Amino acid sequence: MKKTTKPQQLRLVRNDPWLEPYNDAIQGRHDFALRRLAELTRVGRTKLSDFADGHLYFGLHRTPRQWVFREWAPTATDIYLIGDFNQWQETEAYRLHRIPGTENWELKLPARAMCHGQLYKMKVYWQGGCGERIPAWCQRVVQDERTKIFSAQVWAPETPYKWKHSGSFRPQRAPLLIYECHIGMGQDAEGVGTYREFRERVLPRVIAGGYNCLQIMAIQEHPYYGSFGYHVSSFFAASSRFGTPEELKDLIDEAHANGIAVIMDLVQSHAVKNEVEGLGNLCGDKNQYFYPGDRHEHPAWDSLCFDYGKGQVIHFLLSNCKYWLTEYRFDGFRFDGVTSMLYYSHGLGESFGSYGDYFNGGQDDNAICYLTLANLLIHEVNPRAITIAEEVSGMPGLAAPFEAGGYGFDYRMAMNIPDYWIKLIKEQRDEDWKPSSIFWELTNRRKDEGTISYCESHDQALVGDKTIIFRLIDADMYWHFRKGDENGVVERGIALHKMIRLVTASTINGGYLNFMGNEFGHPEWIDFPREGNGWSYKYARRQWNLVDNKALCYHWLGDFDRAMLRVVAEAFPTHTGPGRKVATPVVEVWHNDGDQVLAYSRGALLFVFNFSPARSFTDYGFMVPEGAYDVVLNTDATEFGGHGFADDSVRHLTNCDPLLQRDGKGWLRLYLPARSAVVLRRQP
Repeated sequence: MKKTTKPQQLRLVRNDPWLEPYNDAIQGRHDFALRRLAELTRVGRTKLSDFADGHLYFGLHRTPRQWVFREWAPTATDIYLIGDFNQWQETEAYRLHRIPGTENWELKLPARAMCHGQLYKMKVYWQGGCGERIPAWCQRVVQDERTKIFSAQVWAPETPYKWKHSGSFRPQRAPLLIYECHIGMGQDAEGVGTYREFRERVLPRVIAGGYNCLQIMAIQEHPYYGSFGYHVSSFFAASSRFGTPEELKDLIDEAHANGIAVIMDLVQSHAVKNEVEGLGNLCGDKNQYFYPGDRHEHPAWDSLCFDYGKGQVIHFLLSNCKYWLTEYRFDGFRFDGVTSMLYYSHGLGESFGSYGDYFNGGQDDNAICYLTLANLLIHEVNPRAITIAEEVSGMPGLAAPFEAGGYGFDYRMAMNIPDYWIKLIKEQRDEDWKPSSIFWELTNRRKDEGTISYCESHDQALVGDKTIIFRLIDADMYWHFRKGDENGVVERGIALHKMIRLVTASTINGGYLNFMGNEFGHPEWIDFPREGNGWSYKYARRQWNLVDNKALCYHWLGDFDRAMLRVVAEAFPTHTGPGRKVATPVVEVWHNDGDQVLAYSRGALLFVFNFSPARSFTDYGFMVPEGAYDVVLNTDATEFGGHGFADDSVRHLTNCDPLLQRDGKGWLRLYLPARSAVVLRRQP
């Protein structure tokens, strides 16, 4: 009898025996992506990046002698370009023709037919109707300030942007210290901030703060400013509210010149329902880009769901990824709403309590395949690109390499962490905080997948929610945040704000994220101008004047954040290749829930926390490698708004224990003031 050999398991399954029952499903998804990749690359005869050049073909382009405009419009019966150049009238000279044998339409015009800055739209006819539409592939959209009407804009300046920094910029991969930001609310004044203002006034703060990556929200054009910008209408257009394409490029250029990577929040999980501004009904078929039937609309977001199984849609979305990487030189993406893409249910009402929940047939294999292809494409275009998945369900393999059986993201957001901090602050007394639980929540992750840890993001700063500083201090921030006037509530809030950030940032497995202003405890929530607040810009800004005012407590938190990031960077000292670093592991040294004390190490760094609100300890001891230890950071230092109870200039020496001498360890005894943390470095 012939012996059959069992197919070799993918590394994702080999690394996690609990996935073995689902090996066939994981292998099936992997093989599906391989088949689709072969189709798109003609079985390897071309590159995936060659397939993703739709933005070079569709849309409006100027050649030396003429203009060329193309649009995918399968159900259109007639299309005209209307705009400033023909008084917004349908004229034969600006009438498109269908390219024979295709679903694409084309128009070629002499160079004099239109000029830079003019506005235009498509007038599309279909069976039984017609309408004005903004082209799907257009790269510039503007809104009339008076009428609020959106139009595409011819954008072809005589002198193209000349990049000042070399195109060979190589982002640092670890530790990834991300500054999440929103250009429009990056200014101190009430109004809409610009790319130029951000480059001149905010970017220097990011550089000085020690961050090495900007994550920019709301880049893709969206019709409603009273939001964070996740209901996108024009996927290839950088938001004109904040300035010109050249000004965005200048911001990215300046960041690169200072060693800062720039990634953008990429929205491909859904699209705005608008028909005139968006893709909702481009040419008479509402399902042109989107799933039909009951999967057409997102039940929670009031938006439309892309059909990730349709070739033209994959072409559109993959080209969108390549466009932002090449045209603007973004260094990667944080993919928004990945959970919504992965499941037919969009993850709504799902508990995800066992591995079976990830392989029960409720997953959208088309979307999983698309995300895998997107990661392959992005890293083909730029091998050093950074991709991050915003995903809450915990889908195994999301941030594992494709060849291992994963989906190819570099990192996944550790979305349990901010939820944990909110729950802890809201529901438990300080006396009941357990260091063992804190350590578990911060380090409980898949070992083969990189994560981005964070205490809070923009979500917690919105009206209706609260940032950590506001949960800790609330209204006392308005009355007792001047130096010398702090009360007990403020002192507690400042102390815990520093400790929460330190314990989160120092246990990262790849990266740490902070939302703009939270590093110094920005006191206000975020509320974009809308009808409900009288279209006010009062809360759609960041008050940098607060952290700059040395008479207020905010600068203590800002100064601590800067010092903290310098220490965190030390946990990534080992180079394994050009520009790449690997973190030293987090090793628990000690915890005692009764004392509320936690200690762990990363290489030569020792992190010690006393979460007790009232108990200080003298000569608190635990076993560590023998040697001398110097304090490099103390949350209780006076320069960070602490009491300065300990003398941080003292070098701490371990005491030999004859019973454990062969382990090379000794007793380290420290003074641990209540509600404080200290970081020590073992000297070589």
